[in-house]
Amino acid sequence: MVDIPFQSEHFPGRTTPNTSADLTVNWGDILWAAVTVGRPTMFQVLRHGTASIYEALFRIAMVRMALEQRGPAATRLRRTSAFKTLDPTEKGAVNYFLGLTFCKMFAAKLLKTPWLLHLDVYRPALTTLLPGRSRPDLIGKQSGRGPWHSFESKGRASPPSNAVKTAAKAQATRIVSVGRSRCRLHVGAITYFKGDVLSFYWCDPPADATLAAELDFREEDWQHYYLPVSKLYDDSRARAGIADNETDLVPVEGADLRVGLHPSVAQYILQGRWREARDAAYEARRELAAAEFQSDGIKVV
Repeated sequence: MVDIPFQSEHFPGRTTPNTSADLTVNWGDILWAAVTVGRPTMFQVLRHGTASIYEALFRIAMVRMALEQRGPAATRLRRTSAFKTLDPTEKGAVNYFLGLTFCKMFAAKLLKTPWLLHLDVYRPALTTLLPGRSRPDLIGKQSGRGPWHSFESKGRASPPSNAVKTAAKAQATRIVSVGRSRCRLHVGAITYFKGDVLSFYWCDPPADATLAAELDFREEDWQHYYLPVSKLYDDSRARAGIADNETDLVPVEGADLRVGLHPSVAQYILQGRWREARDAAYEARRELAAAEFQSDGIKVV
């Protein structure tokens, strides 16, 4: 198990407590978040079959290269020596990806919001609505009929200054609604290192509607969430010679890793019925939890 120290500030009641504490997770949780969060450009790559394997391996390798537990009783995540010897540009890229990964994981665990979509999917529309680069990274849908939230995710090598927190807060407030549904939370999230220990900070500042945009959303847009992992699962199952009617976890070639889609969602994901897959995951939430699947119907071991 892994304990991640975090701080929550300015969240309204009945969302998540404003506190300093530890979030206890495991490596499966972390790698699930790494595999299922990302940029829309990979969807073009995933059309080419085996590239979906390498996409997953790239994400997994980046996390495992950068983070480790030192000693059999250690519960903190620390920077590896390999991470510390990267040049500044490389460190920046890794920190950015770690920021996305842990923002996704905290949203799933503490806000019941596992479904996060990268805002770059909507870049053509946002270029007109929000000129410049000041916009959040992610939008997320809470489980069931819950609201939408927006997230600005940052990764830093050291504890964030007030200026960094202010910038994250400002970017988080730039989206006020998704698909005509008003966003409830506008979260500025920062993954950082205190010493060598990975830590997390997030806050929910009030939105400034004068600087924000409304984002159009179509139900078919859920493919941007499920398509990458469905390709990974499908290709890995084919390589392992696992029949379509078998539902066991499948090994990912080249990694000490298995991935699975719960039967309640797999039938919809593999048919490209994305919205129905998300709804089915919510309806089967107790069954998913009992089988140790994530709340989106995906399992990484």
